[in-house]
Amino acid sequence: MKRFIILCLILPFLLSGCALFNLFWEGEDDETAQTLAWDGIDDYETGDYEGAKEAFEKLKDWYPYSEYAKLAELKIADANYRLGNYEEAIFAYEEFESLHPRNEAIPYVVYQIGMCYFDQIDTPDRDQVSTRKALEVFGRLVRDYPEDIHAVKAQENINACLRSLAESELNIGLFYYKSGHYKAALRRFKNVLTRYPDVGVHQTALRHIMQAEASLAEISQADSSSILPFF
Repeated sequence: MKRFIILCLILPFLLSGCALFNLFWEGEDDETAQTLAWDGIDDYETGDYEGAKEAFEKLKDWYPYSEYAKLAELKIADANYRLGNYEEAIFAYEEFESLHPRNEAIPYVVYQIGMCYFDQIDTPDRDQVSTRKALEVFGRLVRDYPEDIHAVKAQENINACLRSLAESELNIGLFYYKSGHYKAALRRFKNVLTRYPDVGVHQTALRHIMQAEASLAEISQADSSSILPFF
């Protein structure tokens, strides 16, 4: 019964132009496709993502024209995401979006692509490529589907991405400052204010700006005092 309910909830978002009774056609092929779909849903719901992936891959390969084929495509991507196979998940989600651009599940698909990058974000002192990619995807979701519930969820992650980028910029600035490259450090600290003004690091950036400017002033004063007077 649980499998039936889950399928009834998912399938309307994946199918278009099909009568509902066709989903449960009693032919042998469709019964087998339906069985694979149910098995995949069962495995996915119990956390057996490898088993779910296997069932949905069989469904996709054996019955590519079944009414459950779209479900299989989407759940293969979901299973890969749950397994941490982010590159495979991104490929599967992007393929689904390419094949079914008008499907009602597309906002969810775009959100999941963003999550694949978001979950790979490292600490601010490490490379921020995943952060920028997640930010780009979430931004596209908010822009293209502003009223969708996934756009609301994406906005929270956008803020987290911006904070990570701001903290990364601060870390680079501190590296320059500790190395004595005060002008380079100052540029980085000011970048935080202009690019990431509302992510919670504003005061920290201001404090470092004051320190960098003070250090530059000391150097300038020392240079001025070292010039011998000309008579």
